[in-house]
Amino acid sequence: MSEEFRKLTGKAVRYMIPLAVSAGLLLWLFHKVDFKEMMAVIREGCDFRYIVIMMLITALSHVIRGVRWGIQLRGAGVPRMPVIAESVSIFGAYALNLVFSGVGEAWRCIYVSRRESVPLSTVVGTDIGDRISDAIVVLALFGVALVVAHGPLTDFMSHYVMGKDLAHFSENPWLWCAMALAIVVVVTLFHFFKKYRYIDKIDEGLKNVWHGFKVMFIMKGAGRYVILTLCIWVCYFMETYVCFYAFPFTRRFVTEPGTAFGLIPGLVVFVFGSFSMAVPSNGGLGPWNLAVMFALSIYGVSNTEGAAFSMVMWGFQAIMLILLGIFSAVYVTCTKRKLVSSK
Repeated sequence: MSEEFRKLTGKAVRYMIPLAVSAGLLLWLFHKVDFKEMMAVIREGCDFRYIVIMMLITALSHVIRGVRWGIQLRGAGVPRMPVIAESVSIFGAYALNLVFSGVGEAWRCIYVSRRESVPLSTVVGTDIGDRISDAIVVLALFGVALVVAHGPLTDFMSHYVMGKDLAHFSENPWLWCAMALAIVVVVTLFHFFKKYRYIDKIDEGLKNVWHGFKVMFIMKGAGRYVILTLCIWVCYFMETYVCFYAFPFTRRFVTEPGTAFGLIPGLVVFVFGSFSMAVPSNGGLGPWNLAVMFALSIYGVSNTEGAAFSMVMWGFQAIMLILLGIFSAVYVTCTKRKLVSSK
């Protein structure tokens, strides 16, 4: 088997797995949900004015993300870029991720590397650090959700079959023993088998991760980075919260006692959806929808209503990303011509 064939096979597997995950979960979703009934819920109950607001918040969050990444890039030695170029790097990345998972991350690193004539490895390190900071926020939000939504989560675990299964699974001592064993095996491999090529590659990758992450502690503008991170995740949360007003079965959360004007259910739905993005898929399609449906079911929303909510929110976010992606393609083409002509 030639090296070229192995590379092609690896790329095919990397791109096909997210497609298969999305397709499989969507098939399972529509096997459980009546599609016609879901469409009737959308036609009769959705207030699309709030969906438009959600789309605008989506665009704003990506602009802020681009500006935040710019701070990290400059900390790693990349020259300052215009805000519109920083934003375009995010617009294009998220649009491409709708087609093939992970392609967008590669594209934005290559785009910045070529535009500013800097080493690709430097840009990749900042991208990894960027994602690590997001993972830290998600874990923190999960902890907050466990505290503020303890009551509904406990009720779900004690009254629903799925909740009971999850509780039983998490209390299984063999699960924690297996996790501890896996950690020991990984540490042993990296300590005693460093000379092997595959282990060395992984070790080098982890060093890049650390380099991209530690930049955030020594770069100028670390305070602005933290503030922008908070702004990004407030925007993400508001996308979900605004969509609550678009449907009557979620709008009731705002007035129900004990929900803090719908903020607590919004946080639960938002956190579950954020965790689902760790599953390889095309723009979250499939895993994100099911996670949102599951979170809504904790508050008594039916599968059909939950599917309607998740498909409308995901679908119109995707439309906005496509529009931003088209804008990015036009911008990159025009600026590339200007850069070439100026040389």
